[in-house]
Amino acid sequence: MMDSIPQTILGNPPLDWLIAFGIAVAVTVVLFLSKRLAGKYFLRLAERTVTDLDDMFAGLVDKISLLTLIVAGAYAGAHWLEISASGQEIINQVLFAVMVIQIALWGNSIIYYLINKTTRLREYEDASAKTTLNVLGFLSKLILWSVVLLVILDNMGFNITTLIASLGIGGIAVALAAQSILAELFASLSIAVDKPFVIGDFIIVDNFLGVIEKIGMRTTHIRSLGGELIIFSNTDLLRSRIRNYKRMEERRILFGIGVVYGTPAEKVEAIPAMVQSMIEEDEMTRFDRGHFKEYGASSLNFEFVYYVLSPEYNVFMDTQQRINFKIYRRFEDEGIEFAFPTQTLHLRGLDGTDKKKQTDSSYE
Repeated sequence: MMDSIPQTILGNPPLDWLIAFGIAVAVTVVLFLSKRLAGKYFLRLAERTVTDLDDMFAGLVDKISLLTLIVAGAYAGAHWLEISASGQEIINQVLFAVMVIQIALWGNSIIYYLINKTTRLREYEDASAKTTLNVLGFLSKLILWSVVLLVILDNMGFNITTLIASLGIGGIAVALAAQSILAELFASLSIAVDKPFVIGDFIIVDNFLGVIEKIGMRTTHIRSLGGELIIFSNTDLLRSRIRNYKRMEERRILFGIGVVYGTPAEKVEAIPAMVQSMIEEDEMTRFDRGHFKEYGASSLNFEFVYYVLSPEYNVFMDTQQRINFKIYRRFEDEGIEFAFPTQTLHLRGLDGTDKKKQTDSSYE
């Protein structure tokens, strides 16, 4: 029976393998418990402090993967064994790859922390910061994991110079096959850099209008006034003519007034100055011009232009309504009549006499 038990396994006695396994398990358990204790410590610290650095450290501790702990424990147990040079090299390569990936996870967590912190600091000052930082975060993570992959391959003995050259040739083929995806990616970068609109802006694109809710890597989401979500591809948006009402500083109002023929000349001459004074009395307006424009078919026509000193639509409409009420009351007090479309018909009777009949043309 004793002869059937192997004396060595891969050059080491079974007892040494058991001891190495015990060391690996013990180290893994100690590291796991240490991770739990460190995580709880930083979480308790985060609850007592105002700064969010301890939150970041708690996140870094939480990002320590179980695979890293297991590989670290196995590496410690392997020191009890006699391992060939080639075997030791494989172990070192595995440990190196796992540690590089773990460092990348930490780097990814730090990038996420910095982006969130910067976004919170700047989103009230500049709504475009969130879009720009999201794009930069994506690019940073893409570069980070690309470097990680190249470092691991280089440690494993691959000629990364040749690999990069091969990827360059293959990249052309991939770019041709995925040109629509790349076009959307570059469109999102263009939006982030040029900032034709940002989250929270009210825009009109062709016949669609609404508020920007999200600017992604491929699409932009707009919440319409009706409540439905409209999704545009970024390239479609950049090809369109976009009217961004959030960027307005003031709104222009052009309106006309018609008064009836027969209004006394002195009242006709007073109308431009009268309306101007009513507009200038309002603190939300800037008067531009007012003129007796023309002799209309059934009215004396005036034209006025002024600006509302706010881009908000409700303020725009409230101001316009307030001034319209003022004009109506003032004209009523001055005895100035608003004109409406009328026609005068000349009727010849059978007896050869002429008769005039004035009618409202809206009913003819």
